Amino acid sequence: MPKGKGKGPQGKRISLKVAKNSMRVLFNGRRRLELSKMGIAVFPKVLLQLADVEEIDLSRNMLRKIPNIIEKFQNLIWLDLHSNQIDELPREIGTLRNLTFLNLCNNKLTTKGLPEELTHLRNLRTLNLGLNCLESIPTTLGALKELIELGLFDNSLTIIPKSVKKLPKIERMNIKRNPLPEFAEEEEPIDTIKRLESLYLVEKKDLCESCLLTCQGERDELHKLENMTPAPPEKPNFTSLTTPNSTAIENQEEWRIK
Repeated sequence: MPKGKGKGPQGKRISLKVAKNSMRVLFNGRRRLELSKMGIAVFPKVLLQLADVEEIDLSRNMLRKIPNIIEKFQNLIWLDLHSNQIDELPREIGTLRNLTFLNLCNNKLTTKGLPEELTHLRNLRTLNLGLNCLESIPTTLGALKELIELGLFDNSLTIIPKSVKKLPKIERMNIKRNPLPEFAEEEEPIDTIKRLESLYLVEKKDLCESCLLTCQGERDELHKLENMTPAPPEKPNFTSLTTPNSTAIENQEEWRIK
């Protein structure tokens, strides 16, 4: 078997020098490793030498797994892993007790891929699980009492656990585009009016004879519509009901006095 065959994409290798050059100091003093859109397919072990950073951005890469060495990053407050190919999280994710922001949107996470230890992130304020392959949400997520924002959109959820709905500090919960029966949207009415998508302006002299006749015919039809006087709408007649909404105008003043 040829070397490397069947191992999946290797992606770009990140050296310590590249990692250090990707370090940014934010206005609040935090240090962020900005490794987004780097073509990374395997979590770079070289990052262990920078494990004291507070923020890591590994979004828009080709990551399939987050290794258990993630537990070495105990200072992490902010972790962005959106738009990768992650299908499960390691149990060690629950050791990042300082984490307040975790973005896992647009991956391949399944319900089985969410470890119970995720509920140990008691300081988490923002959790984005949108655009994944989740069929259910663990009721234990209700233990994340500090959660303010929760993204669950574009999954296959049919129910939201009560423990999650009743999170004490939740302000924004996006559950759009899930097959939830209680949030089933009515079908949009069919629009019978033809909408104008493009408008081209040309001079009359530039039209051929057949096009000119067509335009003149459509213009005449428009003029006919403009000259039509719409019939006045029929007023409802409530013979036994005297209210400000009825047609009994002469009795309205008397009704108000009563």
